[in-house]
Amino acid sequence: MSGRDALYGRWAVAAFFFANGFVTGSWAPEIPVLVARFSLSETALGLLILAFGVGAVAAMPICGYLIGRFGSRVVSRVAGVLCCVSFLGIAAAPTVPLVAAALVLFGAMLGGMDVAMNSNAVVVERRLQRAIMSSSHGFWSLGGFAGAGAGGLMVEQWGHVAHISIVVVFALLLVLLAMPFLVAENRPASPGAGGRRGLPRGVLVYVTGIIALFCMIPEGAVLDWAALYLQQEMGADYFTASLPFTAFAGVMAVMRFLGDGMRNRLGAVNTMRLSAGVAAVGMLGAGLAPNALFATVAFAVAGLGVANMVPIVFSAAGNQPGISSAAGMSVATTMGYSGILFAPSLIGFVAEHTGFSPIFIGFAVVLIIVLLMANLVRAADHIAPQPAPST
Repeated sequence: MSGRDALYGRWAVAAFFFANGFVTGSWAPEIPVLVARFSLSETALGLLILAFGVGAVAAMPICGYLIGRFGSRVVSRVAGVLCCVSFLGIAAAPTVPLVAAALVLFGAMLGGMDVAMNSNAVVVERRLQRAIMSSSHGFWSLGGFAGAGAGGLMVEQWGHVAHISIVVVFALLLVLLAMPFLVAENRPASPGAGGRRGLPRGVLVYVTGIIALFCMIPEGAVLDWAALYLQQEMGADYFTASLPFTAFAGVMAVMRFLGDGMRNRLGAVNTMRLSAGVAAVGMLGAGLAPNALFATVAFAVAGLGVANMVPIVFSAAGNQPGISSAAGMSVATTMGYSGILFAPSLIGFVAEHTGFSPIFIGFAVVLIIVLLMANLVRAADHIAPQPAPST
């Protein structure tokens, strides 16, 4: 594979990150719509989001296995198409049980695409011998920014069915255009170190997964609950309620495009410490916010800090010594996204009794814990060489 092909692969995986982020961001303005369509309580909404998490977490280890068998390029192509199409089920479902089933499928395809495209980004990093993970996640955030921002307006103007249909057509077109240019890794000789099948045995990869969990729960909380926080506790309309995640994702996008250079200058550990501290301040401000404007600004500050935390953790997981990048990425994404599985229902239950403010304050504490664990992501600074596959 030539250097030009590797660069094409870099932009192809960026397109996949954008499409995944666009669909994810488009889900945010649909959450208040679901509440209105079916008169859901916070607990009921939490259970529906739990269904989304069940699908994502169940699919991730399966996807990691499939990547080991067929490669990240093949799995990214299939998961990318299915992820876009599965979003239609949320619009089509006429009852709460069918919405739950649609969310399981949507979560599975979104999670499978997530593992595959992150694994492919590690392959591109190794091929180019430079970091691209933060900027790849920058394209995800840019997609999330566009999806959440445009989604709020489209729902207001045309309704949820038209909104979801437009999102699916656009994201699917982007995936289909990019998929021929994805790079392929060398097919692994064995599914794990030493030829053993099953889960990796190293402790550090699971600790990295715990850090991913602590990084992703606050990010998921902004996606799932910030709109409802502004709508119910601050009287915001649909458009205003969509602004926190829009600001959060927009700031993250800008910061992630700067993140690879920052990581090269400061190192993964120092970048993680700085990022976690800023994110904690933003999340605390969101929890103490007196109005929607203050909350939106605070969520933007949180996005400034959260921006490079997940890319660093994923890069560390994909470069763990002694295991394949697919195995490390599967562990980190599965453990990280388990926050999406358990946290939403717990947040919904607590919010029904206390409101959302104490929850976001609590996430500031979680981010301080990440700051204290930052020295465990040193593997992100060691990108192993990956030769092109033989032809």
